[in-house]
Amino acid sequence: MRPDVILFDWDNTLVDGWAAIQAGLNAAFRAFDMPEWDRETVLANVRRSLRESFPEMFGAEWEKARDIFYAAVRATHLQVLEPMPGVPDMLASLPSIPVGVVSNKQGPLLRAEADHLGWRFDALVGAGDATADKPDAAPLLMALAQMGAMPGPGAWYVGDTALDMEAARAAGCVPVLLGMAEHDGGVQICAPVLHFPSAAALATHVRALDKVAGTPDIRGAG
Repeated sequence: MRPDVILFDWDNTLVDGWAAIQAGLNAAFRAFDMPEWDRETVLANVRRSLRESFPEMFGAEWEKARDIFYAAVRATHLQVLEPMPGVPDMLASLPSIPVGVVSNKQGPLLRAEADHLGWRFDALVGAGDATADKPDAAPLLMALAQMGAMPGPGAWYVGDTALDMEAARAAGCVPVLLGMAEHDGGVQICAPVLHFPSAAALATHVRALDKVAGTPDIRGAG
C-alpha cells in the first residue's frame, strides 16, 4: 500500500559520513592503544548507538573514549559529508507525505548535518533523543508522534542494515531495505518486507503507488 509516512535511517542510507566516524573511532582507539579500523571494518561493525557500544568496547573508561570520538567527529563531519547516490533527487521527487529521519547518530550531530545539506524533514530523531536507541522501537515511535502518524502498514522505515529492519518491526513499521546490504550479509540476511536497490527505484515505486491512490503529486515529480 501507499506509505502515509516514510522514516529514513541516516548514515549509509541518505548520506555518506563514514570518514568522520572512522576518524572519531580511530582517535579513540589510538588513545587506548587499540588497533585502528579501516573503512570496511567500520562499515561492517558500526550499527548500534555509542551509548550502547562504547561500554563494551572501552569498559569503565568509555566516557573518556566518547569525548575523544565526538571531538574528532565534530572537527570534520560537515566537511566530509556527502549525499548517497541519487538521494537528493529521491527526496525532491517523493510525493507530498511526511518524511522523517531516525538515526543512531547523536541527535545534535544529525540535525547539524541535515541543516548543512539544506534538507528539511518533519522529524529528526537521533541517538540520545529517545529513552533508547535502535533497534529499540522508542526513537521510531518518537518520530512518528512528532509527525502526527501512527505505526502500521502505512509507516515505512527505510534503512541499510538488519538492525534497521529489526527496529522497523519493533515499532510496527514496514521494514524497507535500501541498497544491497553488502556490508551486512546481504539482502536475505536483512529480511526486509520491501527492497529497493537504489534511491531512484524507491522513489519510482512510491510515485507509482501515489498515482494509483489518486493523490496529487504536488512536489512536481514526473
